[in-house]
Amino acid sequence: MIDRRLAAIDIGTNSIRCIMVEVPPDSEFRVLDDEKATVRLGEGMSATGEISAAAWQRAREALARMKKIADGLGVKTVVAVATSAVRKAANGQAFVEAMAAETGIRIQIIGGEEEAELAALSAWHHFDMETARYALVDIGGGSAEVVTAVGSHIEDIGSFELGAIYLTEKFLGQDPIPENDIRRMRAHIRKVLQKNLTENGHVVQCLIGSGGTLNAIGNMIMGMREEQYGSVHGYEVLRSEVVHLLAMLQRKNLKERKTLAGLSPERAEIIVAGVAVVDELMRFFGTNILKINERGIREGLILKSLEKYGFLDRRKQVRDWETAVRTFAGSCHVDLVHGEQVRTLAVRIFDELAAYGGKGSGLSPRNRQILEAAALLHDVGYFIDYAKHHKHSYHLIRHANLFDFSPRETEIIANLARYHRKSLPKNKHENFARLNSDDQALVRRLGGILRLADGLDRRRAGLVKELKCRIDKTQIVLEVAGADDLSVEIYGGQSKGDLLEQAFDKNLRVVGAVRRQSLAGAVPPR
Repeated sequence: MIDRRLAAIDIGTNSIRCIMVEVPPDSEFRVLDDEKATVRLGEGMSATGEISAAAWQRAREALARMKKIADGLGVKTVVAVATSAVRKAANGQAFVEAMAAETGIRIQIIGGEEEAELAALSAWHHFDMETARYALVDIGGGSAEVVTAVGSHIEDIGSFELGAIYLTEKFLGQDPIPENDIRRMRAHIRKVLQKNLTENGHVVQCLIGSGGTLNAIGNMIMGMREEQYGSVHGYEVLRSEVVHLLAMLQRKNLKERKTLAGLSPERAEIIVAGVAVVDELMRFFGTNILKINERGIREGLILKSLEKYGFLDRRKQVRDWETAVRTFAGSCHVDLVHGEQVRTLAVRIFDELAAYGGKGSGLSPRNRQILEAAALLHDVGYFIDYAKHHKHSYHLIRHANLFDFSPRETEIIANLARYHRKSLPKNKHENFARLNSDDQALVRRLGGILRLADGLDRRRAGLVKELKCRIDKTQIVLEVAGADDLSVEIYGGQSKGDLLEQAFDKNLRVVGAVRRQSLAGAVPPR
């Protein structure tokens, strides 16, 4: 039986990345370490056609270091692939043989289509695209891999010489970059896309991108928005923001680009070319949304290896937000019976308030899912300690990998859990202050609903069976009913209605009522 610890190494044109994971029994893999080295294997290759001696040495040192880290972690199986630079280099095969002899790492040179398939595997693992038509791109130093797909069905797949290093060396040799050089590069990118990709008129809902260029875009836009999230994985960027970012980068010289927040200095030289490829792809597909996949090829390699060795059957995987939330809740030993009751009550209250408030209330279908996730996860902090468990919940959720929730949405879910008990949101709270004003208002509204719903299950016995809201200009009257005496639940709801009153600017009264409306069906059946 193969050891349950694996490492995957992606040897690209610009950098070498190594991810090391462990596969617990009956659980998804967890990352043990993630090492990166910027080695620039493709440096100068357009002129010489070979990996230079300096790049060769940098790669050897990086791979030797990664092998030692893997050995230290007890990793027995290392899967390594080399992409564009090694594939194209006249001395690429000699490099592979030398690395095997000197570091003990056996490297497989893969084609562009296999690169694209690995990037697609990673994207499918993190984004719910079951009914969507979308495009995937992984931009490396030497090439860009592009996939168009509907759900899990690939329509088109291709690998093109549109890597950030390749384009920089071919078109952008001067500093600062002349405008005419930018125009020539963009015309070339457009020509390659038009020649090789199919324009069939179908709507592409979003572009999902991986690779260092895409991570840098996410980090720079996050900085421009003055947002602070745990990572850029799942981060959403608008086309207009990509256009403005590219214009700003073009105006700056290399020294100025190296000082930009969110951009590592070693990527400053090649970032203009990479962002130009993203901009032209969004233009070509007519899409307005870019989603960042921080994982990419190396994670696709892990997933493929796990499937090969019998640790993962993608055919049996259910990839949806609710499964991810439940899996995380289970790993923290959450009382899901209580979580389900709070979820059911919260959804009923949400639906009634949404119907009353209309479109201007901010209570959209997606925000309903955010509330449901928070209801199921609000008590995960018990995993650390009862005392201050609401604060522990915030930190655990903020760093969780919640399928198909963006960093912004994950941050909101974490804040909702933070405020399900004790103090109300305050601007002096660091977690609340980092949100923009619209998201602060949303946290107050959804948090008020969650806080009230939690109070209505004060005895954790699911005693509230029916619920009805009566809403007017000044108050919300919440009528609850059940088979037993609900005095404790009524008290719990009333005492935890403070945030709801503040958020909706209405008084709250929680009263007992004759059974009239069942909670059955409040949450869509699973």
